[in-house]
Amino acid sequence: MTWYFDSHIHLSDSQYLSDIEFILKGMEFMKMKACCVSVNAENSLETLNLAKKNNHVLPFIGIHPEYAHEGIEKMIDLIDEHHNHINGIGEIGLDPTYSKDNEDDKIQANVFETQLSLAEKFDKPVSIHSRKSLDDVFEIMTSYETKHALLHWFDGNKKQLQKAMDMGFFVSFGPVTIYANDKQTLLSKTDESKILVETDGPVRFSRCFEMKSGQISFIPSVIFCASKILGKTFDDMSSILEKNSITFLGI
Repeated sequence: MTWYFDSHIHLSDSQYLSDIEFILKGMEFMKMKACCVSVNAENSLETLNLAKKNNHVLPFIGIHPEYAHEGIEKMIDLIDEHHNHINGIGEIGLDPTYSKDNEDDKIQANVFETQLSLAEKFDKPVSIHSRKSLDDVFEIMTSYETKHALLHWFDGNKKQLQKAMDMGFFVSFGPVTIYANDKQTLLSKTDESKILVETDGPVRFSRCFEMKSGQISFIPSVIFCASKILGKTFDDMSSILEKNSITFLGI
């Protein structure tokens, strides 16, 4: 029996709150597990509480670069306290969109590297945000372990994709791959053993998704798209993704 994995979704986001029981039941019915990522200390606690309700929720806790200014102290304590109960650390990374000056850049880098150090200390995978910052992430990650590191929603060019493959990163593709030719091209050039799929919900998607928030139920469509791009059957693609997800998670 094949398990499906959403490698990156914000299930503890308030937008899912009213439907969460329905979502969790759907995950059980679909044989779906989800890496539930967090954005700050408060949201990390919500993620931990959600994971207590259902073992299909795989909790990742961490500070997103948007919230780097909130400081790292609470997160250090949370990871220390709950490292035996989390599946990974994330969503962490760099993003110049949230930086006003060099001081903000330094704060983001410090928060990112502190969390990477904790991931190595407790042997946890990491889910990395790298929007407009891939080259900086690559530079920082040369000092850290990359075999259980995911560049979620990979948005680089072909050269950067090859760099990611050479460094041993996993990369994930989401619902936008179904209608975006550039993402389909990147997927076709990704090492088969390094592909993961995600929704990044509650991000909204256009075209066939009619600007609906990302849902767990989108994952089979992403798998079907990947199978067509790579010339696989749906079942074979599902098996590959299950194996890759288990390797990424180290379970």
